[in-house]
Amino acid sequence: MRLQYIAIEGVIGVGKTSLAEKLADYFDAKLILEKHEENPFLADFYENPRQFAFPAQLFFLLSRYRQQQEIPQGELFHQLLVSDYIFAKDRIFASINLEDREFLLYDKIASLLEQDIPRPDLVLYLQSSTERVLANIRKRNRDYERNITEDYIRVLNEAYNQFFINYDASALLIINATEIDFVNRDEDFHDLVAQITRPVSKTQYYSPAK
Repeated sequence: MRLQYIAIEGVIGVGKTSLAEKLADYFDAKLILEKHEENPFLADFYENPRQFAFPAQLFFLLSRYRQQQEIPQGELFHQLLVSDYIFAKDRIFASINLEDREFLLYDKIASLLEQDIPRPDLVLYLQSSTERVLANIRKRNRDYERNITEDYIRVLNEAYNQFFINYDASALLIINATEIDFVNRDEDFHDLVAQITRPVSKTQYYSPAK
């Protein structure tokens, strides 16, 4: 593979981390995972979004920035890197969670930080239905996610779709993940690997027939 940096995106519960872990193991790649559990405001945000949206978002922004700064750039890459997020995802959440004045302040900070962020060679966007995503969230049963509503996931899904309609910062493979199970079905995972290892330029789509 000529790819050096693959990033996986999608809404909460779509399977980003699971796929990142499997790909890293398959390709013997370096793995970078988001650290949701380190955000001290996250559980409070799901309890009271209006009060805790800004501190939760700002913590994520700075945490993701610090983590991305640890990614080697250019000739420093010695192996494939797989991540379960892109830095730009922070703006998606900020756009739906913050009030106008908060977003203006957030935008000033984010604009300064994102200038130094390395871009992936390929982004995998996992699309899935709200119903499937909610089922995944309920199944993993994390304490701080128990207050996530169907309406929030639906709004988030729409925001993600809108973001990736216009995404052109990297090659993009949009994957219909509603009916596939790349964690428990080997054939689904290997079909997906075959798509990833083909040349991808601009935006392409993968919707497996079932």
